Amino acid sequence: MNALVVRDIAPSDFEAWKPLWDGYNAFYARSGATALPEAITLSTWARFFDADEPVHALVAERDGQLLGLAHYLYHRSTISIGNNCYLQDLFTVEAARGMGVGRALIEAVYEHARQAGSPRVYWQTHESNATAMQLYDKVAEKSGFVVYRKLL
Repeated sequence: MNALVVRDIAPSDFEAWKPLWDGYNAFYARSGATALPEAITLSTWARFFDADEPVHALVAERDGQLLGLAHYLYHRSTISIGNNCYLQDLFTVEAARGMGVGRALIEAVYEHARQAGSPRVYWQTHESNATAMQLYDKVAEKSGFVVYRKLL
């Protein structure tokens, strides 16, 4: 088995990325009747390659197969000069879980954020995502904040 490679996503990755994206959305119950419209998927994909967009994507690959994805974005904050980095989506295929893929993707986002001058990386997960939180507790600290939202 070859080494895991984490790299920027490429336009030629769409067919391999899409099942990961679909798996991520299914994990968060955004499938079936609550599936994201295809227009959102295509818009998200296009943003990764638009230099004017703050949205970025990494993939983890081994032996030519994509095993995971990380989508992150930079945004301004009222408490720092540099843009913060929000790790919005992180997903690994079930067969690769526990093999360091998630950690490698998080570490790669950390490195990209450092290079961009970002003072912090943060993310959120659902309270039921206990498996992922075992990793998150090792690579970051819980902020203590609770997320509120209202869909409009």
